[in-house]
Amino acid sequence: MTISRRSLLGAAAGLVVLPAFASRAFAALPREVDVVVVGAGAAGIAAARRIVAAGRKVIVVEAGAQAGGRCLTDPDGFDAPFDRGARWLHNPDSNPIIRLARSVGVDIVPAPPGQKIRIGRRNARARETEDYLATLVRASRAIDDAARGKVDVASAAALPNDLGDWGATIAFVLGPHVSGKDLKELSALDESRAPDRNALSGARQGLGTLLSRLAAPLPLALSTPVTRIVWNGRDTGVETASGRITARAVILTASTNVLASGAIKFTPELPKRQLDAAAKLGLGSYDRIALQFKGNPLGLSRDEVIVEQSNSARTAALYANINGSSLCTVDIGGAFGRDLSAQGEAAMQAFALEWLGKLFGSDITAAVERKAATRWNASPFVLGAMSAAAPGGQPSRKVLAEPLGNLFIAGEATSETLWGTVQGAWESGDRAAEAALKRIGALKSDEPAKPERKPKKRRTYEATGAAEQWPGLR
Repeated sequence: MTISRRSLLGAAAGLVVLPAFASRAFAALPREVDVVVVGAGAAGIAAARRIVAAGRKVIVVEAGAQAGGRCLTDPDGFDAPFDRGARWLHNPDSNPIIRLARSVGVDIVPAPPGQKIRIGRRNARARETEDYLATLVRASRAIDDAARGKVDVASAAALPNDLGDWGATIAFVLGPHVSGKDLKELSALDESRAPDRNALSGARQGLGTLLSRLAAPLPLALSTPVTRIVWNGRDTGVETASGRITARAVILTASTNVLASGAIKFTPELPKRQLDAAAKLGLGSYDRIALQFKGNPLGLSRDEVIVEQSNSARTAALYANINGSSLCTVDIGGAFGRDLSAQGEAAMQAFALEWLGKLFGSDITAAVERKAATRWNASPFVLGAMSAAAPGGQPSRKVLAEPLGNLFIAGEATSETLWGTVQGAWESGDRAAEAALKRIGALKSDEPAKPERKPKKRRTYEATGAAEQWPGLR
């Protein structure tokens, strides 16, 4: 018997890897544009496409060596595309990215219809699964009820005390697997406001591949970290190692952890209100360990998703035989995942094999053909997975999205309901672009932006002498 519940698959959507663009450096960056977009993830790509559609000059400045941000796909390392970050698209009936995917030749496929529970070395029986589902629903309703209170509390504080043998599993499913944070660090109001995420779809070629194709026509400067943003209105623009770009508006899509780190300087300094908001929306930890086997030593079907009845936070989720291949991923998150990731890829891979051996009772190490692991917390242009509001921090999403003169902040962290999703990031970029266009007089206050027109062939810029390649900003 399988499980269908928003939380079991929700976490993977906020993360994020993709093939690098084939590109050639241009002689120089443009020195003046209408709008500079900082970051070529989902929010930045959406913003730039909207500005191009309005007929204004834009440049997307990306710190990493490729576009996509936390959507990054390794297309060739395994027998199936490996989404190192975001894996799912939500709400297929309303998600604009799904419509655009078809226009760039990416196949959208439904997510697996449900998930299985493993109890020791066997699958849960029907009655056990029903008991788990009933307990999960009860826990979710308790968090929803707590969110209606006058004071926002930690989601852990809202849980019933009688979850029994399912307590640790539910804590993982509703916490690290959704947000990358343990429930004690997660706002009940933020958790409650996230919409139902049952309807999921994936990209057969990978979400990173999809984002790279959507970015392909845009003017894009890769390997060009922004060191300073000037937003005082008289001298708006961005500074990079390759020079300064003057603009009439700047759209910033950096992650909340990057904002809080001080890696980008501001003139004038960002208001304390925005800095505090970013701090309350810190990124959770979510990583993925990829294992490609010889044959099918786990004996699982295509695209099976499994969580275990655990008795501690030392647990994970399995996505097996992806796209009918022998590629499997073990997903870890929360405080346990953060600590394990800090120990390095070897420790992560050792845990994955130990965990799988405990559940499937076989020595599978010899069957591993290829392996890899993501470490998003160590990526300096991202510094984590998806935003998750601390208790009391849910209103910070709206605060972070407030325009600051000629500076507009976008990204999944600014979405009040679609946080942690690619769709939330995309829609925030669209909104920021419209606000920026109105600010510079390209749109009247009551006039919507023109429908997207087909952008011209992309010009790609790269900073000369770039020493390192990193996943880009959102």
